Amino acid sequence: MITFEELRAALNGEGGLVTAQPGPTAPLRGWETGAVLAVATSGSTGEPKTVLLGADALTTSAELTHARLGGPGTWLLALPTTHIAGIQVLVRSVVAGTEPGVMDLAPGFRAVDFAVASRPVLATPGRHYTALVPTQLARLVATDGPGLAAARQFDAVLIGGAATPPALLERSRELGVRVVTTYGMSETSGGCVYDGLPLDGVRVRLADGRIEVGGPVLALGYQGDEPFGEWFRTGDLGRIRPDGTLEVLGRADDVIISGGENVVPTRVERVLAAQPGVREACVVGLADPEWGQVVAAAVVPEDPGDPPDADELCAAVGEVVGRFAMPKRVAFVTELPLRGPGKVDRRAVASSFG
Repeated sequence: MITFEELRAALNGEGGLVTAQPGPTAPLRGWETGAVLAVATSGSTGEPKTVLLGADALTTSAELTHARLGGPGTWLLALPTTHIAGIQVLVRSVVAGTEPGVMDLAPGFRAVDFAVASRPVLATPGRHYTALVPTQLARLVATDGPGLAAARQFDAVLIGGAATPPALLERSRELGVRVVTTYGMSETSGGCVYDGLPLDGVRVRLADGRIEVGGPVLALGYQGDEPFGEWFRTGDLGRIRPDGTLEVLGRADDVIISGGENVVPTRVERVLAAQPGVREACVVGLADPEWGQVVAAAVVPEDPGDPPDADELCAAVGEVVGRFAMPKRVAFVTELPLRGPGKVDRRAVASSFG
């Protein structure tokens, strides 16, 4: 785990390379020597890579975040520092000149522990921020206790790491939580698009439906590879809404091709999650000799003892997305398997269907 002190030293040019990946890091060569941080990607597709980031990109990201949120403040670290989202909480604290609060995640994320960890942070003068993944936010909302009360007092609660169900966002805001959705990755020094709008100086464009990012927050490159150029091509699909904001549609390699039709899993998931009695859903493609792939949905019901009707869920998908996107298999589960900071493990979901 990366500590606040070692990261501050590295950013100030007083320490060596800080690594957030397991095992030893290979010696840096050539352009790689400009890195102060090494972060392993989650390996959602293929083998994980080591992202090398310079101090300028990290601190610029923090400065742009504070500018978007209304100024520097005191942060609560409620994410592991093995991933860029947690690391950036520490970077923002370094840039702000404030000491972050740190939540003990050893017993897992619990709403009552979040409330306890929030108290000293909220007692400091100035603005207060934290960053969470959707699963953590969902637990705060579900308990409706001291954890939710603490979340309401933060000037902004950044939500990222995975797609956030629209129903959860709506409910959180109704309850008074100042939620800000973020999109980004290790290669962009963390979140670089807030509530659909790029941070100042960050450029976003679409190329063949893929999201590409440019600007001062880009990492140096992958270790052992060529340095990044002016633009970083992500593995995500997106579209620009009529109001000019970016909508992330999901990973390009998650697209399901069933009977010649392209099915974007996130579109189906959003429909399912919006249905009564559904807490969350994950949609995957399963190999099929006739269709190539068929759509399958793992659904977490609000009440495991009384799940919604599977046929009605499929019909809702057919009405909104199209009949070609209707799940041919639906499984009700108590929870979805996770990997990394709140991301659903789609491979594990697909394997669970047998």
